[in-house]
Parts: sequence; C-alpha cells; structure tokens
Amino acid sequence: MGPTRPATLVVFGLGAAALAWLLISAVYYEQNFPPLPWLPAVTIVGLAVLEGYAAMNTRARIDRRPGREPVDPLAVARFAVLAKASSLAGSIFAGFYAAITGWLIIEPTRAASSDVPAAVAGLVASLALVAAALWLERSCRVPEPPEEEQEPGNRRG
Repeated sequence: MGPTRPATLVVFGLGAAALAWLLISAVYYEQNFPPLPWLPAVTIVGLAVLEGYAAMNTRARIDRRPGREPVDPLAVARFAVLAKASSLAGSIFAGFYAAITGWLIIEPTRAASSDVPAAVAGLVASLALVAAALWLERSCRVPEPPEEEQEPGNRRG
C-alpha cells in the first residue's frame, strides 16, 4: 500500500463537485428543501480532530519519545487504512460541499443565501479531514534507521 496521491484526491473531489452541481441544479427548484443541516459539518470536524490526535500520538509512539509506550504494529496498519479512507472520503465531501457552496452563492433566493454558512462550514470541515488524514498517514510511516545502523549495501544516496 503506497501513500495517497494528491491527484487521486483532486479527481475524486472534482467528480463529486460535478455530480453535486448537476444534482442540486436539477432538483433545487422542483423541491422545497429544508435548511442545510449543520450536523454533517460538526461530525466531519470531530473526525478530523480525532485523526489529528491519533497522528500526534502515533508519531510520538513510533519515535519512542519518553513517557510513551511502544506502538502496536497492527494498530499502525489500521490507522494507515483509516487515513487513506478518510482522505478519500474527505475529498469527496469537499467536492460536494464546494459545488453546493458555489451554487448557493450564485443563487439569488433568500433560502439559498441562508444555507451558505452551513455549506462553507462543511467545506472547511471536509478540507480539515483531508489534512488530518494525510497527516495521520504520514505519521504511520516507519522512520529510516540512522546511517550507522544501516548495512553498507543498503545505504541510499
């Protein structure tokens, strides 16, 4: 399993944005939508905070900082899978919220303008989730051993 590529996240985000734009522009006038909820943004922020904490804790445990217990390798593998899934989900949510935000900004109705803060909050929360997930993924990497511990045939550079 390799690191998450930024291009993958951008492609999924753009695809979600295109789908959201088509969906909201097709059904917004035909339906009487309730106000955009704040709960998804709050939930996504909560996930971002938890993953940020896991990133700090995991990196400290991998580096064997004083006062920290050694990390379980299986837990690190699980965190890495969680980070990859969260970064992808966050990019999809970010694309969706970006399209909804853009559409609501250009829509001249009062109902649309009242939904803009919740849409912007969802966009910011989704981007925070992507950042926290990429940080967690990076924190799960095994550090390179010091040069004096490497075998002569395995040195890089």
